[in-house]
Amino acid sequence: MTRAAIEGLVSRHPIGGLLPALYADDDLAQRFTAGLDTVLAPVLSTLDNLPAYLDPRLAPSDFVEWLSSWVGTAVEPEWPEERRRDIVVRAMELHRRRGTRRGLVERLRQGLGVEAEVIDGGGATWSATAGSQLPAGAAGEVVVRVRPGRTATVDEAEVLDIVRAACPVHVTCRVEILPRPPAHEGN
Repeated sequence: MTRAAIEGLVSRHPIGGLLPALYADDDLAQRFTAGLDTVLAPVLSTLDNLPAYLDPRLAPSDFVEWLSSWVGTAVEPEWPEERRRDIVVRAMELHRRRGTRRGLVERLRQGLGVEAEVIDGGGATWSATAGSQLPAGAAGEVVVRVRPGRTATVDEAEVLDIVRAACPVHVTCRVEILPRPPAHEGN
């Protein structure tokens, strides 16, 4: 990722004006520093606007994918720009919810635009008595029911990829693709 020279961008801090008075009328020195200004202007402009480059809502679109790598999430180049930006903005929130029903439902909604329901067969138990027997093994299967949301169809392979990435290795995950619910007639 580079920021090359931008045609017509002038430096806000020209080097020629910072030289000692001896070089103020020196044509060679002024032309030389003007060349450096052309090279440095994009760098200075980027540094002046650095907070905007680090905010996914404001950053140039080619920076959003790079920012996604900083927060450990993936965005696809073919996704709409607003969707990519939203995923990067909400990445930390999704990381906090990773491994939970709510986190998986939100990741599917945000990543694929589908409505999902997670049915978890697992459980937890405790005992106040030290050395008591372990509970019987839980079913250990997670069923994810998915309905189309913002698109008419659901790509089962993409859903499986997200579910497998979110489910622990020892848990069996099953995905069911359901049809879109019928549209309700207006009153």
